[in-house]
Amino acid sequence: MRAVVFERYGERAEVREVAEPGPPAGGVVVRVEATGLCRSDWHGWMGHDPDIVLPHVPGHELAGVVEAVGAGVTNWRVGDRVTAPFVCACGSCADCAAGDHQVCARQTQPGFTHWGSFAEYVALEHADVNLVAVPEELSYTTAAGLGCRFATAFRAVVAQGRVAAGEWVSVYGCGGVGLSAVMIAVAAGARVVAVDTAPGALDLARKFGAAHGVDARDGADTAQAVREATGGGAHLSLDALGSPATAAASVAGLRRRGRHVQVGLLPAAAGTAALPMDRVIGWELEILGSHGMAAHAYPPMMEMVRGGVLRPDLLVTSTIPLDAAPAALAAMGTAAGSGVTVILPGADARS
Repeated sequence: MRAVVFERYGERAEVREVAEPGPPAGGVVVRVEATGLCRSDWHGWMGHDPDIVLPHVPGHELAGVVEAVGAGVTNWRVGDRVTAPFVCACGSCADCAAGDHQVCARQTQPGFTHWGSFAEYVALEHADVNLVAVPEELSYTTAAGLGCRFATAFRAVVAQGRVAAGEWVSVYGCGGVGLSAVMIAVAAGARVVAVDTAPGALDLARKFGAAHGVDARDGADTAQAVREATGGGAHLSLDALGSPATAAASVAGLRRRGRHVQVGLLPAAAGTAALPMDRVIGWELEILGSHGMAAHAYPPMMEMVRGGVLRPDLLVTSTIPLDAAPAALAAMGTAAGSGVTVILPGADARS
């Protein structure tokens, strides 16, 4: 099969022929019809993830068709249209028994713990626990973004953030996760302040319902801008980018008893985030993490997508062939993000 492979961190990947994977026991092989290009893939390419073993194939946001089924799989057949969360749970540990598959102690992650979906085929473990059916009316291109960015944002806003109608929500970083969070918060009846350095990203945030956009360029005090726009601070704030500056500003822009959800990765190379803990104590702020969403939690989100309440298809701003993926991956470190790019690995890939 053809796949995007890199052999050294931070050096240009290339598309080459590699061996096709076989289905693991309890797992499946999926023919990848579409796979999202995510900033987490860039972090992996840069060497920020300790699970990666070189040479490596990145990619963790995928949708496609079951190509082969391993021994022990009972719920899936060849030909099924599927997607999966980027955290593939074991289904049998204490965390999974509690329903917390997204923090499974024995989790695997395509594109990190093993070769991923920037390829024509990808292997996924524990299929009966992790696969999610893709309805016929949902395109592969749209479904590809659900397993990481959209589902991650949905859980961060709805489950962890406990968003409520009428609340103010601030979103730091309007890439794929941030724009998803904007759309989801607006659908929940919240008012959103979007923060980014890219005018194009802020324009998209407004398109998806953000009431205000804050330009974070030139050393702007974004926390103060959020407090002014919301009349005292956000009830809920998400750092969807992942940097010491955005994490600290997200907390500082909250009102009393507000909730901060950290979604964007903070790799060690970025430094430690200095959060205003005196304010956290004095104002009884909540500091929460959010890490994907379990497959069993997808139905409410999928129903909102099928009903047109949520429109993840509008987040996709470009599709590219597999051959263009290495350059697009490298560009994520310097180019301002604007919407979601989806890779179509097959020559006959259909959206």
